[in-house]
Amino acid sequence: MKYSLYILLFLVGSFGCQSQPKETYPELIKKVETKRKAIQLEFQEADSVGRDSLIELAQAYLFEEITTDFFEQWDGTEWDFNGTTRTPREGKIACGYFITTVLQDAGFKIPRTYWAQQASEYYIKRLTSDIKRFSNKPIQTVMEYFSSREDGLYIVGLDNHVGFVYKKGKVLRFVHASYYNPKIGVQSEKLNSDNPLSNSAYRVIGRILDESMIKKWILNEEWSR
Repeated sequence: MKYSLYILLFLVGSFGCQSQPKETYPELIKKVETKRKAIQLEFQEADSVGRDSLIELAQAYLFEEITTDFFEQWDGTEWDFNGTTRTPREGKIACGYFITTVLQDAGFKIPRTYWAQQASEYYIKRLTSDIKRFSNKPIQTVMEYFSSREDGLYIVGLDNHVGFVYKKGKVLRFVHASYYNPKIGVQSEKLNSDNPLSNSAYRVIGRILDESMIKKWILNEEWSR
């Protein structure tokens, strides 16, 4: 994911760390949809070079929105195996539903309920071809893999769990609806904390927000089951 300087400057000025969300969840969803529609209009009129630039812009925009505003909104939402809430910090949410709800609310037209009920590898393979698998490897090996990659957002499927991992420079965080701490639920942790990512025997890692995925977002195209 290569960001031009003006895009990075825009993002640095637009996103900050706040203890409380700066907007309501419906406002966040509406803001992102408004941005998507604006990019879509430009995309339809652009030449191939312009379209490449808009895809890059959309990648950077969504990466920051998901890893800041969306994750901040969901932080502290309780976990439950049968949790399906659509509202952060109200009700409870299961790990798979956390993944599919965030993606759908960020504007990806995915089958939220159906995918959430499948093994995580099922929808990881539908979202990306950039996939790496680890079996019976120490967490340090997995961390070294992420450290060797460029900044980005990943979905990580585990023995009995799924979550996001994002990398920003030297920062690596595992964001998930945790059954280890169900009352805390959605939280951001170091990869090598006492969590399902660290303790899982099997890990399938898919890097999302690639060009194909972003183009479908811009054009508002649906994913099939």
